[in-house]
Amino acid sequence: MQRVLVVAALVAAGTAVDSWSVRHPIGQPTRDARRFERQTMVDDQIQGRGIADPRVLAAMRSVPRERFVPANVTSEAYADHPLPIGHGQTISQPYIVAYMSESLQVSKSSKVLEIGTGSGYQAAVLGELAGEVYSIEIVPQLADRARQTLDALGYKNIHVRTGDGYLGWPEQAPFDRIMVTAAPDHVPQPLVDQLAIGGRLVIPVGRADQNLLLVTRTPQGVVQQRTIPVRFVPLVRSPK
Repeated sequence: MQRVLVVAALVAAGTAVDSWSVRHPIGQPTRDARRFERQTMVDDQIQGRGIADPRVLAAMRSVPRERFVPANVTSEAYADHPLPIGHGQTISQPYIVAYMSESLQVSKSSKVLEIGTGSGYQAAVLGELAGEVYSIEIVPQLADRARQTLDALGYKNIHVRTGDGYLGWPEQAPFDRIMVTAAPDHVPQPLVDQLAIGGRLVIPVGRADQNLLLVTRTPQGVVQQRTIPVRFVPLVRSPK
């Protein structure tokens, strides 16, 4: 009874209250509660903001985002903002994950390259959509953690490599789709070279001011289209 009165007082005062702690005052949230939180995220943050691809929406409902964030921020796993994952890196805002996934137009037969594995969450979403996903992470600790999480969740079609994403994965090229989840100051030529004819590349570009670019490779050449302003961590390169 005392906890209920405290929560009521905080709400009346306009103070933000953690919905998880209200619903689950003792112990951890249940699996059903996490599923409800995930559904709410998709309804409010993603579908409610214009994402319409049913396969992307289904993937976002399926992947347990809380498994990809550090333990100290799992209560914020479905919040509408990025979260730190260590080593100066972040897991992207759910809407941005959905927006980039929809922009890529992935089919079940697509072979996808992801640059910047990070937590592995975006790779998991792509794994729900694509035939095969090849993901590169330059920070060994993050690559190892993402690989373990993806393996534990049963993703057999996602392959994680530690390395410099700027260079791509030439021995697996060409790729039907390429996604970059960290921002260089220009579109890396090796990634364009590894994009199949008819392929699509989604990449944030810039330093202080960043924009998400959609790059399409046609038989006649490469076409770039600016879409939305974004803010990503810089693309890290291996020392030369």
